[in-house]
Amino acid sequence: MSPVGLGKLLAELPKTSDPNLLVGYETNDDAGVYRLNEDTALVVTADFITPPVDDPFTFGQIGAANSLSDVYAMGGRPVTCLNLIGFPSNDLGPQVLHGIVEGALSKITEAGAVLAGGHTTDDEEPKFGLAVTGVVHPDRYWHNAGVQVGDVLVLTKPIGSGVIFNANLRNAVSESAMHQTVKTLTTLNKAAAEILTDFNVHAATDITGFGFAGHALEMARGSSVTLEIDIDTIPVLPEALDMYDKGVTTGVNAANREQISDSTLFRKTMPGKQGEILVDPQTSGGLFVALPESEGDQAVAALRSAGVEEAVIVGNATSPSLPYSLIFQ
Repeated sequence: MSPVGLGKLLAELPKTSDPNLLVGYETNDDAGVYRLNEDTALVVTADFITPPVDDPFTFGQIGAANSLSDVYAMGGRPVTCLNLIGFPSNDLGPQVLHGIVEGALSKITEAGAVLAGGHTTDDEEPKFGLAVTGVVHPDRYWHNAGVQVGDVLVLTKPIGSGVIFNANLRNAVSESAMHQTVKTLTTLNKAAAEILTDFNVHAATDITGFGFAGHALEMARGSSVTLEIDIDTIPVLPEALDMYDKGVTTGVNAANREQISDSTLFRKTMPGKQGEILVDPQTSGGLFVALPESEGDQAVAALRSAGVEEAVIVGNATSPSLPYSLIFQ
């Protein structure tokens, strides 16, 4: 469902009031945050995906990393996980299911969390993800609506996984490009989140199905600012732009492009492939954070020293330039 359609649906729900619900569904954040006491709040989220790869173990790893990322995007630490599984048991054997869960468990363990159970149902195609509960101090959680004018914007992973996976179905990408994509997607946002907690993060999200532009637009609108992005600084996975040049795309690009069209300005003429990469749907994408300009270079240096090698400043926040909330230049 598009962000507009989902937002309309949620807006029609009866309003609830609880002073301990610090982050609900109103801001399209990555997870909910609920205060238990003055020192601890729960971060709660659920997500699942269909297989972007054939290997069950790798599918489980990507699905788990994708779900865990929502807790990291809120500045939290994952604690417990529940498997969410749709599985065609008449078509695939138990060894496939075992491989998926084993792959997921490897990432749950790496995150320092525990697998506490889950739910499996018959489905026409495999689906896998996690319901994750994390913890965060109730005064130090992140959300996507706090960008301040003058902030710099940091992205921690390259984009382009959507078109790479589609191209792989046609055997159109190289083995090395596919390997790099899988490596990127199975990398947890754990190190990035831990490093960034030492800085004054004003807003954060992770880049997933709405693409870089869609999630950037959510952040801009929620914060009532305009984000100016230097498109040439955005890191891109190997061969992703080439795939768009060759006519490969995804089934989501058109909808993602439509959602940003009325609020986005392109200050320079770009090749079509650059426009498409901005709306390429991501799985287990990087963190996208806003922090004071004075901390930007130091934050990127710290991220790279911790192994987040493609972290980079991609833009800054300015006063609203309505009707444009997002400007690419």
